[in-house]
Amino acid sequence: MALIVQKYGGSSVADADGIKRVAKRIVETRRAGHDVVVAVSAMGDTTDELLDLAAQIAPIPAPRELDILLSAGERISMALLAMAIHSMGYEARSYTGIQAGMVTDSRHGSARIVDVTPTRVHQALDEGAIVIVAGFQGFNPDTQDVTTLGRGGSDTTAVALAKALDADVCEIYSDVDGVFTADPRVVPKARKLDVIGAEEMLELAANGAKVLYIRAVEFARRHGVIIHARSTFAAGPGTYVLGPGMTPPPELEGAAMEEPIVAGVATDLGQAKITVIGVPDVPGKAAEIFKIVAKSGANVDMIVQNVSAAATGRTDISFTLPKSDATAALRALDAEHADVGFESLVHDDQIGKLSVVGAGMRTHSGVSATLFEALSTAGINIEMISTSEIRISVVLHGDDLAGAARVVHSAYGLDGDIEAVVHAGTGR
Repeated sequence: MALIVQKYGGSSVADADGIKRVAKRIVETRRAGHDVVVAVSAMGDTTDELLDLAAQIAPIPAPRELDILLSAGERISMALLAMAIHSMGYEARSYTGIQAGMVTDSRHGSARIVDVTPTRVHQALDEGAIVIVAGFQGFNPDTQDVTTLGRGGSDTTAVALAKALDADVCEIYSDVDGVFTADPRVVPKARKLDVIGAEEMLELAANGAKVLYIRAVEFARRHGVIIHARSTFAAGPGTYVLGPGMTPPPELEGAAMEEPIVAGVATDLGQAKITVIGVPDVPGKAAEIFKIVAKSGANVDMIVQNVSAAATGRTDISFTLPKSDATAALRALDAEHADVGFESLVHDDQIGKLSVVGAGMRTHSGVSATLFEALSTAGINIEMISTSEIRISVVLHGDDLAGAARVVHSAYGLDGDIEAVVHAGTGR
């Protein structure tokens, strides 16, 4: 008997039929002799609908009350899922984040898990019940307030439970069959991977891949949790995400960590670019600019500084950040315009980021040449470039991103023989 933690996203429990389908999958796992703990997201677009409703009531909702509101979505889905399992003749108990012992810091909207004390979960398992836990939420013991974990919070809940319960595996279910070499909605001939390293998965998740969230992957890598990405809508082997020292199941030993040169291509349309024009090219000005941006709460991704113009002694600095952070960053920079001494600001929210990721980049030459040649042949212009040890990212015009992903995917020989299947359409 194994202890399996499963997580089901919003597209998996979008309606009554979806909840019944998930309940059947859970019961099948129980019938196979395993203990089961489930982390579940809110139904479909419930969280977005609650956010829209809150915005209609108050332009800037109180963070504490917003967390209480948003946590209602998971409470609905967990209760309905427990009811569905009961109707199939199995004992199921649903628990909120507080009841399941998900202890977080006090930051509303993006709280971090600091401990998991799953006393009631252990008790329910000992009594033979299937346990359903509301994802995305926890509580802070100092304030006694409900908190939410931010985007991907249910994935993080599942991985944290798997660590706290010493589960054999954490299965994360979505509407695709596993981790693909690219988003199959963008690149129809993307191939499913049997195994991927946690380091590569972190890079893909950080650069736009939606099937797994970066916080959950990082938590799993740090704490030795095996993630198994699978589809709610079809039976299949899925994809194992393995950290250092982890071994795949016996049937996949031949596929274990062979470090392909390129494991995948990620795309991201959620970023904007800000260019600070005419910055005095003297020591300390870049530090001033990015201190201002940091105080605005913006999360900077790529940075490029141009060569100084000899005639003026000034330069331009461009950086990318999430579109949602751009307005605050622009306001903060504009407020310090005179003190920093730059000439103007340019904001471009019509960009896209394409990233090529592969552990084999460390030991193989020509990876960047293949990327740039493929984009050149397709007539696609590059605006910015950034690299890490196992990643190359480029910024393009947003309208070029999908076409760029397809030609680059083909250039690295990643295309499959058949089109990938997307069962529900959201990627979660």
